[in-house]
Amino acid sequence: MEKINKIFLLLAGLTLSVPVEAWAQGTLYATSGGQTSFHSSTPAEDINAVNKKTQAILNTTSGEIAVLMNMRDFDFPNELMEEHFNENYMESAKYPKATFKGKLDQTVDVTKNGSHELTATGTFTVHGVSQPRTLKGTLMVKDGSLFLDSDFEVALADHKIEVPKIVFVKIAQIIKVKANYILTPYKK
Repeated sequence: MEKINKIFLLLAGLTLSVPVEAWAQGTLYATSGGQTSFHSSTPAEDINAVNKKTQAILNTTSGEIAVLMNMRDFDFPNELMEEHFNENYMESAKYPKATFKGKLDQTVDVTKNGSHELTATGTFTVHGVSQPRTLKGTLMVKDGSLFLDSDFEVALADHKIEVPKIVFVKIAQIIKVKANYILTPYKK
């Protein structure tokens, strides 16, 4: 419970420009163990990484959603890839977090089981650069839990992530991202 309280305060209070009290008015669902993965594919090399510590909170009354991940929580197949990702490309010491804050464009009745295609419009921030984004996803409601899945792409140039010319052919300029979160009711 303590961990969820910290997530709630961090995401609702810091990530969004919404007072914590306003968030407390709605029905909240949260996770601290969401999975975000990415894939870079080029003819020279495929790179995959996964972050199993993504934090997310959804206010089902207002539709507001916030996602936060620490860049250093991405695990790679080898330590050298992880080191290059954090030090050379993402500059994780300078830009330690990536966030999405926004609002669902559709209303979903979370009291009834079912699957819903939806979009969320907001601001995606990575590498210190914020971009307006509309992300597509699926929200499945099953027995009181919410399963949120989304696939989207991130162009490195949009976030001023530079790839040295020597490894340019090994890293895709557009990265495929997958998000899979299981959100459960937040209890105050």
